Amino acid sequence: MSDQLLQVLVEGFDPEKLEEERKDWQEVIAAYQNKTILQAVLIGIENKLGEPCGVVQVGNVRGYIPLEYSGCEKLSELRNLIGTKVAMMVLNYDRENDVFTASRKDALERMAEITWSRLKEGQVVIAVVRNVMEKILVVDIGGISVRIPASEIDYAWIDDLRDEFKVGDHLKVKVMEVDKENQKVTLSAKALKPNPYPDCTKRYVKGGEYAGKVTGVEDYGVFVNLEPGVDALVPHMMFERLRKGDRVILRVYDVNAKKERIYGKIIRKL
Repeated sequence: MSDQLLQVLVEGFDPEKLEEERKDWQEVIAAYQNKTILQAVLIGIENKLGEPCGVVQVGNVRGYIPLEYSGCEKLSELRNLIGTKVAMMVLNYDRENDVFTASRKDALERMAEITWSRLKEGQVVIAVVRNVMEKILVVDIGGISVRIPASEIDYAWIDDLRDEFKVGDHLKVKVMEVDKENQKVTLSAKALKPNPYPDCTKRYVKGGEYAGKVTGVEDYGVFVNLEPGVDALVPHMMFERLRKGDRVILRVYDVNAKKERIYGKIIRKL
């Protein structure tokens, strides 16, 4: 964009749009000069500057985040961020060509410094999901990447986290442990949920038979959900192949509140 703008009457011209563009550039330039963090949605990936770059849009101003400054080790990790809001610090800008380049890596490092200085055990923080695997959630809590196992998401058995979460989801988690020296954090979403034990033991008695739903089938047994947060791990049925979602009748052999376990046997498929 040239410094001098030719003033002519153009059909459909909207001066407010021109003002919006100026404000967008002011935001980018201010972030560059003050070394502050911007956030914008990663809208795609293009080959620019000799390598793959994430594409962001600050209003009407287009920006590029080179892979080496993306904070991602692989291109596939950068692809997983498409459609989500990312943090960045402006490295340089080119008003003539209406583009700027930025670093997500620098932004994450700055955010991590701030988070480490404030993080304490017992705090409740917001975690944003960055990657979802079958039994692991990888979340971000302010520049710090943390892996949360499925066992710390809920009291209930979760067969596959990919059925429950997607990249960009938000969840509240409790900080269980902080090791600043080794930069390790332990998080739990389950710790913020009411423990169904021992209250549920009043509703299931030895010898009782109850309807349940199969929530997981593993080599070592079958998980049967009786109520929210309460799953019994029981042996496989003989001569019957069960699948996730099947309705069954469970006969309870024992309820152990201390171990948070219900023992039993599937006697019939519904």
